[in-house]
Amino acid sequence: MRLAAVAGLVASACLAFAASAAQPVLVLQSDFGLLDGAVASMKGVAVGVAPDIHIYDLTHEIEPFNIWQGALRLVQTAEYWPAGTVFVSVVDPGVGTDRKSVVLRTRSGHYFVTPDNGTLTFVAPRLGIDAVREIDEAVNRRKDSQKSFTFHGRDVYAYTAARLAAGVITFDQVGRALPAEVVTIPHEAARFEDGVVYGNIQTDDGNYGNIWTNVDRATFDRLGVKRGDRVQVTVLNGGKEVLKLAVPYAATFGEVAVGEPLLYLNSLDSVSLAINQASFAKKFGVGSGPAWSLQIRH
Repeated sequence: MRLAAVAGLVASACLAFAASAAQPVLVLQSDFGLLDGAVASMKGVAVGVAPDIHIYDLTHEIEPFNIWQGALRLVQTAEYWPAGTVFVSVVDPGVGTDRKSVVLRTRSGHYFVTPDNGTLTFVAPRLGIDAVREIDEAVNRRKDSQKSFTFHGRDVYAYTAARLAAGVITFDQVGRALPAEVVTIPHEAARFEDGVVYGNIQTDDGNYGNIWTNVDRATFDRLGVKRGDRVQVTVLNGGKEVLKLAVPYAATFGEVAVGEPLLYLNSLDSVSLAINQASFAKKFGVGSGPAWSLQIRH
C-alpha cells in the first residue's frame, strides 16, 4: 500500500509538472519604465486572456524610442528561453503610423510580437526566420479598443501574444503571411576580408563599460589569433577613426594587469573590448550604435 501511495504521489507530481510546463509563457520588453501603469495594463490584458499565463519582464528600461537598444536586449536574452516562449517588444516611436505589427516565428520555435521597425534586426538572423505574419487587428485586438491609437502594446501586442501563447489562436490565425524578412537597422556586418575582421559596436554592458560587438567567434577565428597574441583594433564613428589601439587577446580579465585593456569573447561568444576593473567606453570615448564600427588586424 505504501508503494502504491508513493507511486500515486509521484504520478500526480509528474502530471502537475507537465501541466505547469505546458502553461503559456510571455516575456515583456518596452521603453515604458515602471513609473505608471502601462506595464501593469499589458499584464492585465494578458491575464484576462489566460489566467494561468506565466509573465516575465525582460526589461522596461530601454531608452525611450531606442529601437536599436531594444533589438539588442532581445538577442541577448531570447535563446535562453524555451521554444514556444512568446516575446512582446514595444519600442514604438511610430505607433499609429503605417509600420506593420507582426509576429515572427523563428526556426528555434520562439515567437516575437512587435512593430516591424527594426526591433528584430539581430534576433531574426541569430535564431533564423521561419515565418512572419501581420497581425489582423480586426480579429486580434482587445475588445472596444478600436478608437485607441497610441497604446498598441496593450491593445494589440499583449492581447495577441497572450492569445497565441495560450493556444486561443494558432500562428496561422495571427493574420496574413508576409515575406520571410523583417525591417533591419543598417549597420556594419561582421565579416572577414583580406586579413581584416570588420564589425559593428553594438553596445556597452552598462555597469562595467565593456564594449560589445557583433563579431562572432567563427569570424574572429579567421584571423588566426592565439590567446596572448596582440591585435590592432581601430574604432570608427561614421567612418572616421576615433581610436587605434594594440590589445592582447585574453580569455579572462585577470590575464592582464588592473587598468590594462584587452580583447575577449563575451557571454554571447562575441568579440568585446574591456579594461580590467575600469570602463573601456569612458576611458577611450567609445560609443555604440549603427554608426560605430571596428576593424581588427593581427
